[in-house]
Amino acid sequence: MNDVQTFLRMREAARAIFLHALAEASIASGIARHVHCERGVLRIGEDLYDLQTYSRVFVISIGKAGHTMVEALANQMGESALEGIVVSSVEPGTQVRGFRYFHGGHPMPNAESVHAAKAILRALDAQNAASLVIFLLSGGGSSLFEKPFDGEISLDDLIATYRALVHSGAPIAEINAIRKHLSAVKGGRLALVAFPAQQVSLLVSDVPDNTPDALASGPTMPDSTSVEDCYRIAEKHGMLPQLPHSVGELFERQALEETPKSDDPAFYRSRWWPVLSNRTALEHACSAAERREFTVEVDNSCDDWDYKDAAAYLLKRLRELRQKSEKVCLVSGGEVTVKVSNGGVGGRNQQFALECAKKIAGEKITVLSAGTDGIDGNSPAAGAVVDGTTVARARERGFDVSAALEKFDAYPLVSAIGDVIEIGPTGNNLRDLRILLAY
Repeated sequence: MNDVQTFLRMREAARAIFLHALAEASIASGIARHVHCERGVLRIGEDLYDLQTYSRVFVISIGKAGHTMVEALANQMGESALEGIVVSSVEPGTQVRGFRYFHGGHPMPNAESVHAAKAILRALDAQNAASLVIFLLSGGGSSLFEKPFDGEISLDDLIATYRALVHSGAPIAEINAIRKHLSAVKGGRLALVAFPAQQVSLLVSDVPDNTPDALASGPTMPDSTSVEDCYRIAEKHGMLPQLPHSVGELFERQALEETPKSDDPAFYRSRWWPVLSNRTALEHACSAAERREFTVEVDNSCDDWDYKDAAAYLLKRLRELRQKSEKVCLVSGGEVTVKVSNGGVGGRNQQFALECAKKIAGEKITVLSAGTDGIDGNSPAAGAVVDGTTVARARERGFDVSAALEKFDAYPLVSAIGDVIEIGPTGNNLRDLRILLAY
């Protein structure tokens, strides 16, 4: 087998490992493992709920997996037992009967995001102690439904604030700390409105495992962050000049209002169950690589690192592993950060992959980086898979890798040379996967 065939085969192997992980870490399988309903008794995790003791079961599903989570729950409980609201950025092919659907904005909120938040608040305010409220939460929820805590913040200001946060280069947990304290529906405030109903949340997580309340900015969980954290984060990342006046002056006056904490009575009848996380996808990626006879290692230590630092670190680790074994696979989960100064078309995964391509030119190394939600930044791609021939193939097509990186314009390049991964929205969201192969 010549080198061209080897490179092609390894790019195909990386794609196959990624797609296998996606298929095995599905919403349907995750819900089925954690939820079961028989003879009027609902089991969620280790808890049992006698449905006959509740006057109403109401479901709120928010996130990129909003529809697929409701569909999976209905498969376990039956459609006739459920009613509620779904907010997602993914347009469903069909809708579950008894649910009202909203198409919120992502990564920036839109008018429908605000309408959805108001509808959810009205619905929860109508619940009582005899109600069971099931929250289905997945990544992307922060922008998909939103109502500013301060009525002076307009939709345009809200969008400008989200844009400043997303482009700041701050890790997702820090971004969501600020979102929580600006919102009437985040940081545990939905739980306050739903009280005194019995509440249970099922989580499909796109945040670090040690910060579950960052998922969708934690609408149903006690908030582990504080207003003081928000002021510190804004200063650290130089956010204030980028924020609109209505938001910036709240920071200048230190007028943010604190979110509910773990001792709040709203959480006394609340439970939270992780269903899927980035770890699930990682485990299935490792299994797929092992079946292809790679020596596999996992390294998540560069989670929330700048993409350049993450690329240098993971490639160094890969080369070290290659010295010990003939055919190695390094799997890394989580997200890298990109501080966008002048935006083209792309996303953090394509930016990371292209940075790696520059560093591995001529080497027998393949790097895949993609989002499990199927969406990377403002592009139609999930990510990219590059190798030691990417720079040369790009040059043959008239592209310069360094120029594309500088302009944050990776998508046109990787698309033109066939290194792009386009799978469409998956209806899931378990953060990103990076798969590095050396052979």
